Amino acid sequence: MNPDTIQIMITMICYMLAVIAIGFAFARRANKSSEDYFLGGRTLGPWVTAMSAEASDMSGWLLMGLPGVAYWCGVADAAWTAIGLAVGTYFNWLITSRRLRRYSEKAGNAITLPEFFSNRFHESGKVIMTIAALFILIFFTVYASSCLVTCGKLFSTLFGFDYVPMMIVGAVFVLLYTIIGGFLAESASDFMQAVVMIVALVVVVTVGCVAAGGIDDVITNAKQIPGFLDFFGIATPVTDANGVQQMVNGAPQFGEAGTYSLLSIASCLAWGLGYFGMPQVLLRFMAIREERELSRSRRIATIWVLISLTVAVFIGVMGRQLFPTELTTSSDAENVFILLSRNLLPPVIAGLVMAGILAATISSSDSYLLIAASAFAKNIYQGIVKKDASDKQVLWMSRLALLVICAIAIVIALDENSVIFTIVSFAWAGFGATFGPLMLFSLFWKRTNRAGAIAGMIGGGVMVFVWNLLVRPLGGVWDIYELLPAFIFSSICIVVVSLLTKEPGKEIQDEFEAVRNKA
Repeated sequence: MNPDTIQIMITMICYMLAVIAIGFAFARRANKSSEDYFLGGRTLGPWVTAMSAEASDMSGWLLMGLPGVAYWCGVADAAWTAIGLAVGTYFNWLITSRRLRRYSEKAGNAITLPEFFSNRFHESGKVIMTIAALFILIFFTVYASSCLVTCGKLFSTLFGFDYVPMMIVGAVFVLLYTIIGGFLAESASDFMQAVVMIVALVVVVTVGCVAAGGIDDVITNAKQIPGFLDFFGIATPVTDANGVQQMVNGAPQFGEAGTYSLLSIASCLAWGLGYFGMPQVLLRFMAIREERELSRSRRIATIWVLISLTVAVFIGVMGRQLFPTELTTSSDAENVFILLSRNLLPPVIAGLVMAGILAATISSSDSYLLIAASAFAKNIYQGIVKKDASDKQVLWMSRLALLVICAIAIVIALDENSVIFTIVSFAWAGFGATFGPLMLFSLFWKRTNRAGAIAGMIGGGVMVFVWNLLVRPLGGVWDIYELLPAFIFSSICIVVVSLLTKEPGKEIQDEFEAVRNKA
């Protein structure tokens, strides 16, 4: 290991120790009660609420997945996805946040998403809670595995170690401070990590532009690749049977630009719909200390997202000019941010930037693991298996669940050729379709009833699997991101089943009106 790599490693270790210190700082507070552990006692300020929400949401794909897509096939896929995410971020904060903060407190002071849905419909059998918790366990385990893939790729690329042990090291690190500090530690560290992430992006893009000769030179180079800068076209790398891009005289080969259809654009924009069902974001709405502070949080979150997404896409475009031949598969392309950092920055600065990738990864994985653990401990164990479980027992069960969920995520992440963006897109669709329509209808349509809620969750969740595995592979007009048809199908299920079954009771409707009419 050369001296530069050692300096990078030391810098990253210092960062990891700082994050663990945050866990210990909040450990005492986190262990007071399950509400403190899972929701921080509803004490988050507007800055921490906004920054932790977006950091936990974006994950490692912001610094690796999204630039990788732009590097591999140009801006169309990456840019339309970024636009969808930016619009979805703004409207989720604008439409959902206030009503959910108010309603979750009114509905039995719910501290988890499954608990909110269950309390919203005053169910005694806990069917909604169980279904919601099971979907959270499924999709967050998949989601967490994408973060572990990021950790493995980062450490193995930087330090030359084998992928699998490095991925496991990342998993152990995330487990350590999440178990210790809970939601408050996770939110506080996510705030710091959001700062590190955006600084890392800005530093790399600034230094990269200088090295490339300026923005004009980057754009000029990109224009030479057919379809690379087109919003209605897409670059098509010429690859062999193994997916490796072909080179001729040291130059990467591209075919004719492909057509980027309106269906493809709709698929990318559909990413924005996912926000309405993202537990890691929705929980921040529930945890803020004052409803009135959500307006400030919305502005902070929107600005952060706009800057980070724009820069991430441009980094992929810039990487194509500076290192056109180094990354020859779609999986390798996700290392463009690492490649730029190592080659353009002094070792200590590169270490801090690499910490940005680590920050993006752990800020998401800790959220996924904690929410999944809370779904099991609070909603399945205490809600169904052992209804008289003490608060202490719930806390211990959540920590046990963390270990099991993380172990399963490690197994899923064993394949080092996994494409981070692909894993994330499936889990994103799962949450968006399962919870997104139900969240909107629960907050804004009084006629939504328990049967409609159950039908919507099951319909949306199942449709994600059906469309991804059976319909989308047919290609052509069927090649639509599964979130869009599943979101629509879930909404139809909620409306149709709610109208065909008995309307909610007077107590439920009165509670809805009280929440809606509160100033």
